[in-house]
Amino acid sequence: MKDIIIDGLIDALKLLPYLFITFLLLEFIEHKLSVKNQKILTENQKVGPFIGGLLGAFPQCGFSSMAANLFSARVITMGTLIAVFLSTSDEMLPIMISEKTSIFLILKIIFFKIIIGVLIGFAVDLFYRRKGKNTINELCENDHCDCDNDGIFLSSLKHTIKIGAFILLINLILNFIIFKVGENNLEKLLLHHNIFSYFISSLIGIVPNCAGSVIITELYLKNLITIGIMLSGLLTGSGLGILLLFKSNKNIKENILVLSIIYFVGVLVGLLYDLII
Repeated sequence: MKDIIIDGLIDALKLLPYLFITFLLLEFIEHKLSVKNQKILTENQKVGPFIGGLLGAFPQCGFSSMAANLFSARVITMGTLIAVFLSTSDEMLPIMISEKTSIFLILKIIFFKIIIGVLIGFAVDLFYRRKGKNTINELCENDHCDCDNDGIFLSSLKHTIKIGAFILLINLILNFIIFKVGENNLEKLLLHHNIFSYFISSLIGIVPNCAGSVIITELYLKNLITIGIMLSGLLTGSGLGILLLFKSNKNIKENILVLSIIYFVGVLVGLLYDLII
């Protein structure tokens, strides 16, 4: 129980700087940028999936959390959000480095995830367009923070504290569930090496907790699962980004669409990788 609390607290604390920077950016966009500058920002959304795919590859799930909030405030497109989610490395990179995995293999996986993220991101933006303007007002209303009269700094701090407390609570619950289920039992689900392994791997990866990517990466490094099964889980493993998406964005249909795209892309890419490559 002590480890559950410590792990949950560490995960929440690691995200606080990213959350604060994101809300600071949103407040600045809302209150300081002119209408003309906001329009320029919106027009540059066309290259968002490319930038999102690159940023997501950094070995921290903080960028996926930032992307979720920026998407909720209509600053970035759904394609950019999905590009970040699919390319996010989460715990995969530090584990592989610590295990002295071939640098060629590490770069190959990262590059592959970036390519998939960017391609799927552009494809999504090609077919999906959101209505509405950039705003943080909806986030303020959802959090009931009454921050209209606060300065940018104080308002951002309020949002960060509220979201941080939410993340800590949910993360403690998820850690407790994983502890009760047992990591060994989760590992056994992936060892059958049939078509369902890809579905299970994607499902484990999509759980907003770093335990999933840890389990999947370690199983691959022990040669117990294929690279395709690992990719199915790593592509869907966006850390706490999915959790923040459902917390910040009140359009449930959009959230379910994002979740579905990420899940089935993970399944299909992993399956096709093992069949073709």
